[in-house]
Amino acid sequence: MNDSDDDYKLVLIVRNELKMGKGKVAAQCAHAAVSAYKKALKYPKLLKHWEKYGQTKITLKCNTEEELIKLHKSAKMVGLLSNIVCDAGQTQVLPGSKTVCGIGPGPSSTIDELTGHLKLY
Repeated sequence: MNDSDDDYKLVLIVRNELKMGKGKVAAQCAHAAVSAYKKALKYPKLLKHWEKYGQTKITLKCNTEEELIKLHKSAKMVGLLSNIVCDAGQTQVLPGSKTVCGIGPGPSSTIDELTGHLKLY
């Protein structure tokens, strides 16, 4: 995660098959973004670089929980920050549902290698 010539971003990957409402998706993405920021606080240079590029956030979609977990594990294997949001289940989805994966902030080129095949949400 020290490619200083690359721009940095955070991607938020939403499980599309859960059919969450727009407000629910926004809340789950906010949870993932806050979690990503908290993790990034441990890496001040990374955080500063992401802030330099406007704290870019891109929302993508995947189709299954298995795909979400695979992306999370792949991100961690290549040294990217990653988190998965598990919902409390008080509204639209079952308790413990994995709703969103936040990958980054980190170098866009590295994140794109893992997520470039995903469509925008």
